[in-house]
Amino acid sequence: MRSWVLGAAALLATGFAIGLPIGPAMAQAVPPGPKVTIVAVTQPLPTQPQFTRVDVPVLKEGLAKASNGRIEVQLSTHAERNLSGTELVRLVRSGQADIGASTLTTLSGDVPILDGVDLAGLAPDIGTAKRIAEAMLPVVNKDLERFGARLMLIYPFPAQVVWCRQPFASLADLKGRKIRTFGNSLVDFFTALGAQPVSIGFPEVYSALERGVVDCAITGTGSGVAARWTEVTTHVSNLPISWALAGYMVNIAWWNRLDPTVRAAVEATLAEVSEKQWALGAAATRDGLDCAIGKAEECKIHSLAGKPIAEVAATPADRAALREILEKSVLPGFVKRCGARCGEVLNQVIAPIAGVRFGG
Repeated sequence: MRSWVLGAAALLATGFAIGLPIGPAMAQAVPPGPKVTIVAVTQPLPTQPQFTRVDVPVLKEGLAKASNGRIEVQLSTHAERNLSGTELVRLVRSGQADIGASTLTTLSGDVPILDGVDLAGLAPDIGTAKRIAEAMLPVVNKDLERFGARLMLIYPFPAQVVWCRQPFASLADLKGRKIRTFGNSLVDFFTALGAQPVSIGFPEVYSALERGVVDCAITGTGSGVAARWTEVTTHVSNLPISWALAGYMVNIAWWNRLDPTVRAAVEATLAEVSEKQWALGAAATRDGLDCAIGKAEECKIHSLAGKPIAEVAATPADRAALREILEKSVLPGFVKRCGARCGEVLNQVIAPIAGVRFGG
């Protein structure tokens, strides 16, 4: 069985089932008092399962229920606020949003060390990604808190994999192909592979694949299905290159001003959000692939592809190449951009988990 499937199974076995109700202990934790309105801007699109299956029922409806209506969450997506995601640190810092969520890659322009949590090739399975995220959370917050914001949790999207408009059987076959990427470490990775990275915004990728502007593109298994990439591709890899890790931030000044009982309820809710987002990331990874290849009986989270495509199984050579490029190109590229301190953090915090060190 593939390693990331084992990681997903292990996560799901912990009992982080999607859709569990909020426990009675939390419901009793918020006494009557003044109404509290929380402005939260979370996922890119309102149709994403991370929004519909977690943010809406847990963050918005769950907090309202747990507080008997005392806490109201005004929840919206990046698209609804006409945001690209890069503005989230500033939005939270300025107090225009109390809670904001975005991918770490998107936020790393303000806080470069965030990029190190989800480097290409760093986490071959979702269990490893989770351990790295938990270990790095207090580290990255030391930098983020200078901006008046704090990450409360880090969570994954489905595994980020390669989709191509022409057949391929391994990573080696991608040499020379134009591949849509996002984030610096993916550029480093595909450059080292001998491919040609191309930066294209997600909404434009469908037409770029359709017209042959790019040969391949990387995104999550479920994201590709949701964006109908199966209509313009023929093959999808099941090898996780990264996990598009994201995080929920709070404005520290706002957080510290909250009534302690309200703050405790929000904190408990965010802990539940974390559990459910990790469970969803695990389940949605395989589900996205099953939907893409036309396995109707296994396609339960995303929509079944109208035109099924072929799944490309990762080979031992692919996994070895992923590791080698991580060590020789991705890690040095990250430290060059982020600075020597980031290399020290990698070796102290991430190396014991991922088994790879910067500088050997």
